[in-house]
Amino acid sequence: MATVLYDRDANMKVLEGKTVAVLGYGSQGHAHAQNLRDSGVSVVVGLHEGSRSRATAERDGFAVHSVGDAVQNADVVMFLMPDHVQGTVYRESVAPNLKKGAALAFAHGFSVHFSQVEAPKDNDVFMVAPKGPGHLVRRMYTEGRGVPCLLAVEQDASGHARELGLAYACALGGGRAGVLCTTFAEETETDLFGEQAVLCGGITELIKAGFDTLVDAGYQPEIAYFECLNEMKLIVDLMYEGGMGWMRYSVSDTAKYGDLTAGKKVIDGRVRETMKALLADVKDGSFAKDWMLENQCGRPRMKKWMQQEKSHPIEAVGKELRAMMPWMDAKSAPDA
Repeated sequence: MATVLYDRDANMKVLEGKTVAVLGYGSQGHAHAQNLRDSGVSVVVGLHEGSRSRATAERDGFAVHSVGDAVQNADVVMFLMPDHVQGTVYRESVAPNLKKGAALAFAHGFSVHFSQVEAPKDNDVFMVAPKGPGHLVRRMYTEGRGVPCLLAVEQDASGHARELGLAYACALGGGRAGVLCTTFAEETETDLFGEQAVLCGGITELIKAGFDTLVDAGYQPEIAYFECLNEMKLIVDLMYEGGMGWMRYSVSDTAKYGDLTAGKKVIDGRVRETMKALLADVKDGSFAKDWMLENQCGRPRMKKWMQQEKSHPIEAVGKELRAMMPWMDAKSAPDA
């Protein structure tokens, strides 16, 4: 079982007199910066030239600097920009300006675990990863609650990296809910695997396969959409609220029997072996290498794939049906 820590376990004095440079002001960046400030921590925001987030950060009352200038006097540097740019940002703007003894902090372990960022030996390296989107991290904090966080230490140069990381997590509000201790490797590898095999890759392909099977068999696309995509939310919400047991308690006996008789036929031994192969690619760095190369080449495969996915019939059918649901705040993905 994971070690779980709370506010009562933290020494918040380790943050006194320290300045945190929050690099990036997107979903997580705005939540980290605002929660830390409201917890009494000195915060500056570092953004690249021309960042669209500059006006928002300034409107929220933060001093906004270039990344290099933000880092110069910071005691903790929190990386909250996309994974694939962190290595370049570190080499070009952070490393030349990093104070001796300053801590490098991350909300995801990718760039450290896969050696995109290699910190000097006299700097602490820790991770605080809230298990929720930034808007939820911020809202829960303002309501006096919190979102659980993961805490990991990759490099403990000072001997107090875990203490500092826990204080940071509690300043975010994570200590109100619980801070689970992990490692950079465990967080990174489970996160990438989950995205690929279940949360994004797995679920979208499962939905499309179900939709295509029904439509190819002559059923109306609208009915197929409701059964294979729209109702997915209902089932996932039940599992989110009370686990698989609550979902099975809540659905019909017919649905439970279908679960019993069909689930392992769809997710069979071959699928489980494929999942193991995906995990192996994550663990040995093959996926990380492929992703970095894709970015260096301008994302040609990704752009082609995104266009193909956009043209799948389920997207057009879904757009029409969502317009019929006034209770839903329907969204449309931008073309870019």
